[in-house]
Amino acid sequence: MTLLSATTVVRVSSLVPLPPQPNGVPFPGAEWPIGSPVGVDEERLSAEIDRAFASETEATTSDGLGLSLSLVIVQGGRIVAERYGPTSGPDVPLISWSMAKSFTQALVGMLVADGRLDLGSAPVPRWYRAPDDPRAAITLDQLLMMRSGLRWAEEYEEDESGRVVSDVLEMLFGDARVDAAAYAVEKSLAHPPGRHHLYSSGTTNIVARIIGDALVDDPLVEPGEREAVTRRFMQERLFDPLGMASADPRFDAAGTFLGSSFLYATARDYARFGLLYLRDGVWDGRRLLPEGWVDRARTPHAPSEDFLDFYGHHWWVYPCPHGSFRASGYEGQAIVVVPGLDLVIVRLGKTPYANGPEPVFCHLAELVSCVAPVANSSYG
Repeated sequence: MTLLSATTVVRVSSLVPLPPQPNGVPFPGAEWPIGSPVGVDEERLSAEIDRAFASETEATTSDGLGLSLSLVIVQGGRIVAERYGPTSGPDVPLISWSMAKSFTQALVGMLVADGRLDLGSAPVPRWYRAPDDPRAAITLDQLLMMRSGLRWAEEYEEDESGRVVSDVLEMLFGDARVDAAAYAVEKSLAHPPGRHHLYSSGTTNIVARIIGDALVDDPLVEPGEREAVTRRFMQERLFDPLGMASADPRFDAAGTFLGSSFLYATARDYARFGLLYLRDGVWDGRRLLPEGWVDRARTPHAPSEDFLDFYGHHWWVYPCPHGSFRASGYEGQAIVVVPGLDLVIVRLGKTPYANGPEPVFCHLAELVSCVAPVANSSYG
């Protein structure tokens, strides 16, 4: 397999093979192929879906899972199960939150394949203006692995004293929201680049600004032009080929895609993106992502301090026999890709942040295990 050059080695030998689209099953066009689940414990699956959708308001919780809005399960390229909450539906776009990070990773791959970006460098003018700025050593590869070394506080709620010390809230909702990347690039180094993993939405918006600059070839271009060019690239190279008609990316006042957090789409359209990664970046015979790019996304690098998962290239990776990896967002948004079972699961909802990751993790694990029960293993 061809791999893109960078500062790290992708350990493809340990990865579960990505399955091709089954013979006779078309890629989704205007509509998805619909089928019945195969080899599934349907009684358990139905019970778990019923449990997940038992709550009909945000104030009511179901075993800590909170409010489920959308669930789509794709097996063998067909939708085999689907459920929506009272305020959702197959045509209702919902926010991605940090699932957008995985879309940002896809855009980088396209630009690397085009020769417009290099994983071994991060062309951020701010870091190169001052002589001997140590941040100039940060690479795009390290940014995608969340190993830039930049200081960042990814906090979403008050601490025990009632204070909120949060870079992400300031960047997305405070004064810094007018230019998210400019806020993030000003952060100093807390660690040497490449040495320490720190999950950071600011890091992703730096990447998003690098994407925009690569597309316009002029960092001083007017914000409206940067946004228009980036939107066109996303539409022509990703959304249109996948048929993601509902996709609605949001931009800041500087014309940068808020790739950390703000994309809207329907659950079915998020499932198209998951299917693209399940099919190794190939869609209906056309390669959209460079060869080896999905393997970079799903190669584990840094273990999480919070739960049983690892971080790859802007995707979360799970130590399970089926090779699961996930685009993940605040309040339990998820696109789960399970190569060993030819499975994609999209879950959208409002799980209280204070409940931690366990309710959503266990819900998704139960869904996966209904397809292939395996005793005592994470995610099936």
